[in-house]
Amino acid sequence: MEQNPGLFGITYSNRDFTQSDTWGKNQFNSSFPAALTNYLSSRKFENIYLILDKELQVQHTKISTNALFGISPTSDDLFFSFESPYTPYQQLVIGHLPRVDLVTQQRSNGQVLRPLEIKLTALPDNSTCDLKDDYFSSEIVIRPDTIVYLACSIASNFKDNYGDLKKLIGTDFDIIEDWSDGTKVWPHIHKMISAIDRIILSMLEQQEPILMQPIWKTEGKSPQLAENCLDVFVWSNFAFAQLFVDVARGELNEVTRITRQIRTIIWLFKMLYDFGNDGQFNHSKIIDELSYNTKNDKAFSVSGRITHRFLTCDELTNPRISKSEIKNIILGGGQLLLSPERRFDAIIYNSPELFN
Repeated sequence: MEQNPGLFGITYSNRDFTQSDTWGKNQFNSSFPAALTNYLSSRKFENIYLILDKELQVQHTKISTNALFGISPTSDDLFFSFESPYTPYQQLVIGHLPRVDLVTQQRSNGQVLRPLEIKLTALPDNSTCDLKDDYFSSEIVIRPDTIVYLACSIASNFKDNYGDLKKLIGTDFDIIEDWSDGTKVWPHIHKMISAIDRIILSMLEQQEPILMQPIWKTEGKSPQLAENCLDVFVWSNFAFAQLFVDVARGELNEVTRITRQIRTIIWLFKMLYDFGNDGQFNHSKIIDELSYNTKNDKAFSVSGRITHRFLTCDELTNPRISKSEIKNIILGGGQLLLSPERRFDAIIYNSPELFN
């Protein structure tokens, strides 16, 4: 029997993989990773899981796809709801809850299980491609919506007693009259970081997956896939927070302006501060009004030179899934429906004969 175009293990979803528009770049970048982690599970592999320890250091452990999705990846009850809001968080925010890349659900009762942001990243990036293989790493670019979900993942633990969150934060910040004025906020950044650390340490056992970061590896800068080219890293919400808090800590000693990483700390803190006071926060207002003369198109980005210290492990240097296995993940001729971006620089790079 002829197989329809599809992706491994994604039987029920809000995407129709027989349609070519479902294979566009934005959709493929979230649906392929979901299939990849299904495939890892079928190979009896677990995902690399980055978690935070009580010393506020990021450590590696493993998380099964079952634990990641909140349900067995082979269950007939699993539904993949791509680009959907995670409805339990709606009550935590004022206004419209943004969508997240993937919400896993139970088909039988519509129960939502897990919200996951997905970042499919290339290995190596521009900052590491000239280094030795074991120093390769990936750039990661984070949307403001991911910070909203991070804040919600923390606030949801205090929804029945948001006064506890208020106590952890303390009263030092009540004197800030105008949060949109960077000069008024700047003196309090160190205290904000300390408060975020306090909150996280008070609930370390509650950390949960928030961000899937699959990697695809090439031979250095070239467009050729490495022999072993695919793997999946998963960040817990607290390890992910440490990614930008750690960078900001370093920046605070060197800069006197609000960088994107420092602004992300202010956004996260203000969301938690408002939740501690009111039991809700207005994420759109916070992101729009606390821009500090920097565009809001992204929260922040970090290069591979920074992510390397968090991601480095055997699986980063030598991913577990080989390029010959891609045909087991993209099924039924789905690759023929792909429509990659036609980039002039890529065409020139892949056409050496033009310069003969």
